[in-house]
Amino acid sequence: MARIDASKLNLEETVVQVSRVSKVVKGGRRFSIRAIVVVGDRNGHVGYGLGKAAEYTEAIRKGVEDAKKHLLEVPLNGSTIPFMVKKRFGASEVLLKPAAPGTGVIAGGAVRAVMEAVGIRDILTKSLGSTNAANTINACLEGLRELRSAETEALLRGKTVAEVVGKKQAERLAAAAASAAEQAAQARAAREEEMRESRAAERARGRGERGERRGGAGERRGGGGGAGRRRQQG
Repeated sequence: MARIDASKLNLEETVVQVSRVSKVVKGGRRFSIRAIVVVGDRNGHVGYGLGKAAEYTEAIRKGVEDAKKHLLEVPLNGSTIPFMVKKRFGASEVLLKPAAPGTGVIAGGAVRAVMEAVGIRDILTKSLGSTNAANTINACLEGLRELRSAETEALLRGKTVAEVVGKKQAERLAAAAASAAEQAAQARAAREEEMRESRAAERARGRGERGERRGGAGERRGGGGGAGRRRQQG
C-alpha cells in the first residue's frame, strides 16, 4: 500500500497517553518519557505513533512524526462505518458497530480518540480484554483497515453499487455521503475560524504586552531626566 502524504492533509494531533517508563541496565535504571499519539484530519485519515525521549515535548513530537508515517485511509458510510467489525491485537479486542445518525461516539479512552481523529460521529464500540492503550489502538486500527466501501466492493465484483446493496440503499448511501461531506466542511470551517480568532487574540495580547513594556521604559527615562534637572537647579 502506498504511503499517504501527510503534508497534503490538515492533521490534528491527540495525545492519548504520556507515561514515565524505565529501562534496567548494568548501572541501574534509566528513566524516559513515552507518548502515545493519534493524528487525523477528521475526514477519513488516521495514524498512530509512539515516541520516547527524555522530555515530554520531545516524546510527543516523536510520536506525531511516527504517526504521520503510518497514516490509514478509512472508508466511511456518511457519519459512521459501513459494517460491523471485531478485531483482536494482543490481549485487547475491540468491537466497532455502525450507528444511526445522532447516536454520537459511544466510546471511551483510546478508542474515542481514534474515532474522533477519523471523523466518525456516530458509532457503537466496545473494548474487550486488556485496556492497554497501545494494544487497544492497534486493535481499533486493524478493524478500520478491514473496512471497505460499497463502491470498492462493487468495483471488485464488476457491478454497480445498486446491484450490490440495492437501489434504495444506494440512494441512502449517496444522501448520507453528501450530508457527511457538508457537515465535515462546516466543522472544518468552524475549527479554522476558531484557530484564526485564537491567533488574533495572541497577537493582540503580545502587542499589548510590548506596549506596556515601552510605556514603562519611557516613564523610567522621564523620571531620570526630572531628577537630573532638579540637581542642576540645586
